[in-house]
Amino acid sequence: MTIKLIVGLGNFGCRYLETRHNSGARYVEFLAKKYKVSLNKKNILSGYVGVLNLDIGIVYLLIPAMYMNINGLSVYRCIKFYKLCVDQVLVAYDELDLLPGVVRVKLGSRANSDTHHGVKDLVLRLNRKCNFYRLRIGIGHPGNKNKVCDFVLNKPSINDRISIDNAINKAIACTEDIVARNFIKVMNILHR
Repeated sequence: MTIKLIVGLGNFGCRYLETRHNSGARYVEFLAKKYKVSLNKKNILSGYVGVLNLDIGIVYLLIPAMYMNINGLSVYRCIKFYKLCVDQVLVAYDELDLLPGVVRVKLGSRANSDTHHGVKDLVLRLNRKCNFYRLRIGIGHPGNKNKVCDFVLNKPSINDRISIDNAINKAIACTEDIVARNFIKVMNILHR
């Protein structure tokens, strides 16, 4: 079974477009641009949706039109609308625990170990069935947990932006293998 839905988490609105917290949404935006996919607002799904046609099948793209802490509602609606299994979903999001320029892919984790609020909300909406795939895009950490909120909601430095965008582009180059679940190959490329 292949990946059928790629989600890019972020905050909705112009103020957040280029913030660190929107790295997952940027991945989907860059992916749509590369494959010339239009992302159109679908109110029933509370997000922007596009259809990516690959040789191995159709993949839906989703950028929730919601704030990060409730992104899970849009993802949940999309999974139900397209009648997908949770393990057919790839969720891309920013990761504080990885340096800018680092990107990792993995399957699920324990529901109580998620610290990312967008992922936490999704896990709760899926009734703790968290065996979806994750594309974690490193944004770095401010070094002090009290500064995390301001850090993720602001734009990165130019050097960090270049590193984050390079990581996103590396992930885009692997997207067809991710969709096909060729994870050994993907990890050999991304996890170096």
